Amino acid sequence: MAKLAFLGLGVMGYPMAGHLQKAGHSVTVYNRTTEKAERWAGEYGGSFAPTPAEAAEGADFVMACVGNDDDLRSVVLGDTGAFAGMGSGSVFVDHTTASAQVARELASAGAEAGIGFVDAPVSGGQAGAENGQLAIMCGGSEADYARAQPVMDVYAKATERFGDVGAGQVTKMCNQICIAGLVQGMSEAINFAEKSGLDAKQMANLVAKGAGGSWQLSNRADTMVDNHFDHGFAVDWMRKDLGIALEAAREAGVSLPVTALVDQFYADVQQMGGGRWDTSSLIQRLRHFQKG
Repeated sequence: MAKLAFLGLGVMGYPMAGHLQKAGHSVTVYNRTTEKAERWAGEYGGSFAPTPAEAAEGADFVMACVGNDDDLRSVVLGDTGAFAGMGSGSVFVDHTTASAQVARELASAGAEAGIGFVDAPVSGGQAGAENGQLAIMCGGSEADYARAQPVMDVYAKATERFGDVGAGQVTKMCNQICIAGLVQGMSEAINFAEKSGLDAKQMANLVAKGAGGSWQLSNRADTMVDNHFDHGFAVDWMRKDLGIALEAAREAGVSLPVTALVDQFYADVQQMGGGRWDTSSLIQRLRHFQKG
């Protein structure tokens, strides 16, 4: 069992840190809102600290799951950041969906102090975090990944290393590209079924059993038909993720025409007031413009 710190107790980090504590690790958490850290400690029996540096002091591994590049820098760097409390030989594991650039930047800063770094964004949503069934896409040295994998396995159904630092984030970009196209296709199919007089749920249930099947279709079609869009991963966050992917693609000279189009469709959903709706709310855009 290891001494761990976990930074960031959002809808993903809160249960992930809980799984680590329940598995027998000694976990100290940090959250920008101290009340949530106190609540977590009361629920799981771990401890909390007022700064990332204090949470990370003496830890073998420090895990983070925050909002974006700037949030990540704020909990890692500076006098109160995690690196200030971590010792040589420890490993920082970043579960934030961020840019490959910031992963490489922080890995370089950590290396100067003998701190390993694994970028390890996750997929599976809030339910995956709560059930310990996340897919984790990793970048980092083989040695750092080998050390961190048993710890991550506590809340994962699959972990895999794709290359050096940054490779995990690039893999997560591919994941979000796939989701964007899938959800737009589902939205069009469900809307078309409804307008054609079909039972859209019946259609989706059958299609899910064939070549058109996907996790999204099996888990989101019914709620899309029922206009329920409160499943955890918000449109605002998806646009952040797609923005990262589109920027990385531009730098690599790669065209992502469908992704760019769906990103603009999500911008329409934001304009409709749906920034906090979950990503399956793309269908509302079709319904809205048809009414107009």
